[in-house]
Amino acid sequence: MIEIKHLRTLQALKNNGSLSAAAIQLHQTQSAISHQCNQLEKKIGFKLFIRKTNPIIFTIKGKILLKLSEEILPKIQTAIQSCTESHCMRIRLAIECHSCIQWLTPVLKVFQKKYPKIDIDFYSEMNFNPQTFLQQGKLDIVLTSEVLPRSNLFYMPIFDFEVRLVLSPNHPLVLKENNIIPQDLASEILMTYPIQRRRLDIWKYFLQPSGIIPIFKNVNNTLLLIQMVSAQMGIAALPHWVVENFERQGLIVTKRIGDGIWARLYAAIRNGEQKELVIQNFVHSIRLHVSTHLQFIRSILRKNIFIKKC
Repeated sequence: MIEIKHLRTLQALKNNGSLSAAAIQLHQTQSAISHQCNQLEKKIGFKLFIRKTNPIIFTIKGKILLKLSEEILPKIQTAIQSCTESHCMRIRLAIECHSCIQWLTPVLKVFQKKYPKIDIDFYSEMNFNPQTFLQQGKLDIVLTSEVLPRSNLFYMPIFDFEVRLVLSPNHPLVLKENNIIPQDLASEILMTYPIQRRRLDIWKYFLQPSGIIPIFKNVNNTLLLIQMVSAQMGIAALPHWVVENFERQGLIVTKRIGDGIWARLYAAIRNGEQKELVIQNFVHSIRLHVSTHLQFIRSILRKNIFIKKC
């Protein structure tokens, strides 16, 4: 019944003393203010102030509502300010990119040094579905390369990366001059993170279309996976930036898969929160860090790429 605009009008009448002056402050016409007051008085059933007095004299009941405006409006202003300030928030973050922790940790340190009043709760469990938790409001950001259709989520691009075949330096495929084809992997042990097969880029875009099913083996630790590949216990398919340091040391060799498999890492957020200042600052911090610290990626900072909505 009583709206915020009514409380603001009462405050303007008190502060300015007349309908005409209050109208100027509120950027409305005097007749519009008069009509608004008349309508409100009809709804609540009593007069707010005595007409044709200068300055305006409020009735007893009008003073009660005036006091209410003095209590409510500052609280509303404070709440709005809190919502727009990025330094008074908590970010609940999870990753589906298991290797991202390598560069994410320094990003979090830099971000929290710049925004010390933002608390970051980090969830790293592999055995749950972070995007479902995001939809339910239990998380705020999920770093992922999987875009869920019709999810009512926004996917803010972070960077593009190439998925490479990771081999022991002594593996026969290292000497192959032509591109790796699906049939080359038919009898291989393909070591992967313990995630659903449909989320593996090498499976979705390379093996499954050709009907090739290698032997799958789950390994839940990147360093262990690299060591097992180096020891010729199997092969893997990982982002180039993940393994470039090991390749430089001569522990493994990487080769392009087919004509090249490129994927994109996103920051998934709920639809409607893409303009939240704290979200934008956090995503920008990630983009800035990876553009200067990660090798073999395509930086989003140098592209005009729009947010993807699904």
